[in-house]
Parts: sequence; C-alpha cells; structure tokens
Amino acid sequence: MQKQVTLNDSFSVKSKGLHSGQVITATFCPAPANYGYKIQRIDLDGKPVVDCLATKVVETTRGTVIAEGDIKISTIEHAMAALYASGIDNCKIVLDGPEMPILDGSSLVFIQNIQRVGLVEQDAEKNFLKLDKEIVVDGPKDEHIVISPADKLSLDITIAFESKMLASQSAQLDDIKDFATEVASARTFVFVRDIQPLFELGYIKGGDLDNAIVIYENQQSQERLDMLADEMGVPHLDATKLGYLNRRPLTWPNEMARHKLLDILGDLALVGRPLLAKVEAYKPGHTINNKVARKIVESEA
Repeated sequence: MQKQVTLNDSFSVKSKGLHSGQVITATFCPAPANYGYKIQRIDLDGKPVVDCLATKVVETTRGTVIAEGDIKISTIEHAMAALYASGIDNCKIVLDGPEMPILDGSSLVFIQNIQRVGLVEQDAEKNFLKLDKEIVVDGPKDEHIVISPADKLSLDITIAFESKMLASQSAQLDDIKDFATEVASARTFVFVRDIQPLFELGYIKGGDLDNAIVIYENQQSQERLDMLADEMGVPHLDATKLGYLNRRPLTWPNEMARHKLLDILGDLALVGRPLLAKVEAYKPGHTINNKVARKIVESEA
C-alpha cells in the first residue's frame, strides 16, 4: 500500500508573474492527508482559498486559470506539474498576487526546492485514479488526445506549428520519476509574431528573454523589433538575425515539445488524484488539456 505524501518543510519562490508583470511570492507548505492542492490569495480580503481542480478552470488562453467566484489565480501549470511529478498528494500554496511566479518559465526551480526540503509520507493511502476505458478528445484545429488505461503514468506528445523553425517536435516521458531530469527545465516559448497581439490583449507583461524561448523566424523592420524590445524591457536586437532570442541556449533540440509535455502534466494534475494512464497527445494546449481532465473526472463520477 502506497502512502500519501506531502512536503517535509515549506519553501518560497519569488519572481514576476508572466502576464501581470507583478513581483509575486509563492510559499509551498505541507498539508494534511486528503487535502489535495489548494492556493490561498493572502493579498485579498478574507485570504480566500481556491481548489486546484479541473472543474475550477475558467480560462485557458495563455495558461491555466482557476477561480472561485471572482477570485482568480493564473499560470498554475508549471507548479502543478512539479508537485504531481514529485508524487506529492497534498500541498497548500500561499500567494501574494494574482498568478504563480514565472521564474525561468519552467518547473525547474519548483523541483529544486521540492528536492531540497524533501517529502514525508502520511498516514493515509494514495488514492490512485485508474481508468476502465479509453478517453478521446478532439479539438477544432486538429488537436487530438487519447488517454488509455495503464498501470503507470506515461506521456507521448507531438506539437506542430506553421513554422519554419518549429514545424513538428515530439517528446516522451515513460517514467514520471524522470521528469526532474528530462522535462522540468523545459521553458515556455513564444513566437515574435504573437508578442504584439498578446500585449494588446493584456498578456505577457512580465515576459522577457530570461523566462521564455522567443522564436524569431520572420524578419521585421528594425523599428518594429525595437518597439517590441522596449515593451518587453529587453535590449534592442539585430532585426537581420533570425533564430532563438532567449539568453540561455536550448537545453534540448526538442525543448518546446518537452515544455508542452510539462504543460499537459500540470493540467492533468487537476484531476485531483494520481493518474495511472497512457497519455498520447497531438497539438496539446491548455484548452484541450482541460477538456480531457474534465472528462477523466466525469468518468469517475
């Protein structure tokens, strides 16, 4: 019989929020058995708490947003992936802002801190979620996810874009224990062509070259690129040099696919129980990921 697990001690991380640009501290705390994952907004009156569950997801445009009434918490997927992959069943997260700190755009700092403080078993049995039938979900732009019954959690994903630099990539995770070394440091990414529209929609106010892979594949005027650099608060770049604009080179050639695998794991963490399944996904994204997570929850109702 496997026991439920929580953190051995608390830890805190601090950085800008990707979309708000606000400097935010998140403190991860041990929690009692059968608590699950919950986030508390201590910056708001009453210090409200929101359950990290698929049924609480209210927005999936550029990250996963959960809410309880009008209390919203954004960009939770990287932290959720780290907790879930580490086998943690119960954790309370205390936030002093509207979203999770983006850090370097991956799950690495969360994983490093989890490993540093360690884990402790609790006096309650793990409540595994094992499917009894296959679940298939399709999206409007050829997205396709299949969740099949299995004795362990594994993921196999493929991404595809209309892009010369990122046409198609795949990534696999056969053993969730390899997440820390094979997936956790894969960073979020954005195309330069999407940056201005995202700014206009009120997103990525905290985006920069340290917390995202920025893909520049269609040459723009120097004036246009300088304007985008100013909006992101980064140095001006040479508009004639195409490629990846982030300061840290790619960790793997398929880092973008690995990050999408990280994202889907974080979104599936919101089923609320350790999942035993084979996950096969083509063009996963937060919207279809949440649809799948909700289908899994419905199948157990």
